[in-house]
Amino acid sequence: MGAFNLIVSTFRFREEEAQDEILDLLDMFGDPDAESEITEIKGLLLAQAALDPFEVIEKLRKLVASEPWQLRYILRVLPVEKVVPTELDAIKQAAKDLSVKIGKDSFRITVEKRHSSLKSVEIIKAIASEIESKVDLENPDWVILVEIIESQTGLSVLRQNQMFSSVVEKRR
Repeated sequence: MGAFNLIVSTFRFREEEAQDEILDLLDMFGDPDAESEITEIKGLLLAQAALDPFEVIEKLRKLVASEPWQLRYILRVLPVEKVVPTELDAIKQAAKDLSVKIGKDSFRITVEKRHSSLKSVEIIKAIASEIESKVDLENPDWVILVEIIESQTGLSVLRQNQMFSSVVEKRR
């Protein structure tokens, strides 16, 4: 799958059930043509929806609040704004482009690496050097999320509450 705008995690060996679940939910949300791919990484899927990925997160949150049994296999869904090759310069430029929404607010960089030789610290240093806002590791206004999945990297600049965890939502 070339492009994706959602990263879905599930239990190991439940990838097919999670794939059916996310495609059914995206269809229910109004995107019958969404696509999904099970990655080589256990418990991880990629999805491409025509819907805004942040809107999908909100719809999932509302669904869990009213019908929690609808989500059985999906553990986490992360929205992705931009996908680039897993190369330091491409990641740095994409993060810089997306960081305009941070403005003068505080931020944190979170890197999740899967099957990559790039070092998290070098990614963080490269991105941080491009952004003039204040860093706050404990309680940032924004999170620059860098999700490395082998040769592709998904990036987003989002608020803490714009990441979806079915476990957290079901506790509420």
